[in-house]
Amino acid sequence: MSFLELAKKRYSVRSYTPQKVEEEKLDKILQAAHAAPTAANLQPVRLIAVQSEEGLEKIGKAANIYGAPLAVIVCADHNKAWVRPFDKKQTADIDASILTDHMMLEAAELGLGSVWVCYFKPDIIKKEFELPGNLEPINILAIGYSNEEAADPERHSQTRIPIKELVSYEKL
Repeated sequence: MSFLELAKKRYSVRSYTPQKVEEEKLDKILQAAHAAPTAANLQPVRLIAVQSEEGLEKIGKAANIYGAPLAVIVCADHNKAWVRPFDKKQTADIDASILTDHMMLEAAELGLGSVWVCYFKPDIIKKEFELPGNLEPINILAIGYSNEEAADPERHSQTRIPIKELVSYEKL
């Protein structure tokens, strides 16, 4: 499958079967995160893979992960992130997003569903998982076997703005 086919195949899953994600598949998902680029290769991201019932309940206090049997809490390490010198823009959120995207696409490649969760209470995640002050939870990637009908890979022509609106050449 080409990259574009994979990108079009992936969709946000909001209903999962109770089937656990196999260790080999989780390892591949985490390897995809490990291979992801980060600004200046500083790797200011930490992941918490949560599969236990107790851990998933902790996440449930802060977020809806739709019954997924696996969730990866993606945290930015603000002590390690690269900072652009011109305007002091810190890239930790960007780096965390790149890792999340790599994991999400690897999950799709492995036949798993996922949904990127940004609607959560970060203070509860910080408390429940005893995160140090330098770690900020950026998002949660819920992963598992979909209990939904797959989305049409050609849906983007109806659900996205046209490319001609998305892209301009040389000027806006």
